[in-house]
Amino acid sequence: MSKRKPEPLFWGLILLVIGVLFMLDNFGVDIDIWKIVGDFWPLILIAIGAKNIWLHYQGRKSG
Repeated sequence: MSKRKPEPLFWGLILLVIGVLFMLDNFGVDIDIWKIVGDFWPLILIAIGAKNIWLHYQGRKSG
């Protein structure tokens, strides 16, 4: 039985959130997407780093 990587789930969630923000903007909801990205871009780096650390420790457990 092969192990599934959580990476597609992570990137799928990121794309889903970005898509929802753009769709809300298209429907006239007053959202400044670039201000949100500008304010919260460090969280993207933190999430990627946390994901990589988690994957590292998952790999050590299994092998």
